[in-house]
Amino acid sequence: MKGKILFAAVVFVLLAACEKGQVEETRGTSPAGAGRIRVVTTIGMISDVVANVGGERVQVKGLMGPGVDPHLYKASEGDVQRMAEAQIVFYNGLHLEGRMTDLFEQMGRRMPTVAVTDPIERSLLLAPPGFEGAYDPHVWFDVSLWMKTVERVRSALSDLDPEQAGLFQTNEKAYLEKLAELHAYVGRRAQEVPEGKRVLITAHDAFNYFGRAYGFEVRGLQGISTASEAGTGDVQTLAGFIVERRIPAIFVETSVPQRTIEALKAAARSRGFGVEIGGQLYSDAMGASGTSEGTYIGMVRHNIDTIVGALSR
Repeated sequence: MKGKILFAAVVFVLLAACEKGQVEETRGTSPAGAGRIRVVTTIGMISDVVANVGGERVQVKGLMGPGVDPHLYKASEGDVQRMAEAQIVFYNGLHLEGRMTDLFEQMGRRMPTVAVTDPIERSLLLAPPGFEGAYDPHVWFDVSLWMKTVERVRSALSDLDPEQAGLFQTNEKAYLEKLAELHAYVGRRAQEVPEGKRVLITAHDAFNYFGRAYGFEVRGLQGISTASEAGTGDVQTLAGFIVERRIPAIFVETSVPQRTIEALKAAARSRGFGVEIGGQLYSDAMGASGTSEGTYIGMVRHNIDTIVGALSR
């Protein structure tokens, strides 16, 4: 009950601030104005799309930085203020930001809130049986699917600032060309792993789109969302699979505690098989700002290079 009261209070404050901001803008310039468009995003992958499409016309503030798990994230008072000051909010959708979904719906009555995955045909999405009838939200692991979010961002920015639509379209084209090259690169590198070794085991089940797109069998200790916990039985079952298939490496994720993978490694070793931790992958969060892994392209290249290096031994 306390949580619901707090949520209602946060929504009230946010909507009041949005209303105040809209009144002030009607007294001044157009929504885009002479300055940059104030954008708030949730995950880093979306921040990167907006930055590439919007270029110098956008000022992007991401809510979830390196190592942050969006499945469990709760909006802070500072987040509320940042969203209140924004002119548009981009989020993933498909229940990735589970605890913030209602907030985005409330905000959408006062300002543009855009789920970047909306343009993706639902027939292309994965719907795992254990995810309560919802779709798997981790679409960025298939670069060809993530490319569809670029169009959504360009369209939303163009609606907000029609005078710069040509610029956004030019930026969109350039970024899509880079993503097409990235998709081809991941596909080529994946083929370097012998087919029998193309098994990716991580802490939570985030890489299914990657597996479908690039030919890997994917297993995770936790479910699609990290809100679910892996039990002892889950660890032992997956350890048995590793031993049976002689999987050489398993992987930790930057946004998930390493202890689950360490437990899996120990369980396999207790069965006489020395599986190794093949490296750290970026799953629900990118790397630090200013690094290669702090961009979507750099993150994806890091992941495939790490996977291929570990499984090709």
